[in-house]
Amino acid sequence: MRLLSWNVQWCRGLDGHVDPDRIAAHVRAVDADVACLQEIASDFLDLPGSKGEDQPVLLWKALPDHEPVVGWGVDVPGRGRARMRFGNMMLSRLPVGRVLRHSLPWPAADGPTMPRIALEAVVQAPFGALRLITTHLEYYSGAHRADQIGRLNEILLEAKAVRKEVDEPGPFRSQPRPAGTLLCGDFNLPADDALHRRILDIGFVDAWQALHPGQPHPPTFRLHERKEGQAPYCCDFVFVTPELAPRLRFMSIDAGNRASDHQPVVLELT
Repeated sequence: MRLLSWNVQWCRGLDGHVDPDRIAAHVRAVDADVACLQEIASDFLDLPGSKGEDQPVLLWKALPDHEPVVGWGVDVPGRGRARMRFGNMMLSRLPVGRVLRHSLPWPAADGPTMPRIALEAVVQAPFGALRLITTHLEYYSGAHRADQIGRLNEILLEAKAVRKEVDEPGPFRSQPRPAGTLLCGDFNLPADDALHRRILDIGFVDAWQALHPGQPHPPTFRLHERKEGQAPYCCDFVFVTPELAPRLRFMSIDAGNRASDHQPVVLELT
């Protein structure tokens, strides 16, 4: 199974153009079974370069063999009766089971913040059912990130809860929700941040560290576009629960890609 995780900056490249087809072309080029995309927008006219595209629809049309799963963190009034939405998306050519959309904490703050979510889907990988979660943590507030990681811990534990098996038709019917979990996205923190350690402490393994012990994470942000005094760093991670670690085979970061201000991350499991 090949997974792509990428903050696509509402499909806006470093050339300033918003181009969902360019993002879809890269999903095809890396042959991703599942693409987990952060910063997807719909009808957001006031985003730089945007014409208010319904990006999930355009991406799905460009990738018709991938099932779309969308979760909005921001959902506010737009033009007319339309809504302006901003959040995360999965595109999966693997069968998709139950989908859950988890709101993350959004406490009071002195600076700009926005509502955030974790988008969860169970997919049927070649080796069995797998729980995928993609998220995008707060950029401006470390306190928010800490609270959001606390909620991710709760989400991880939910899958381990004992539930009565229900076989009757209807919404109460039980669906598989495996404990084996892959968590990916833009965490807006560097690898040496204490909150990275906290993610490991709640029961995850850093996929890059597992595959490349002792090697620093390649940068995924600010490689090609940064202000004076800023340095590139890694804030886009893939974590897995321990039972999935032996399945990790390959992980790479496309350092040359300019279709977003973040670099695509590709991971393979067998």
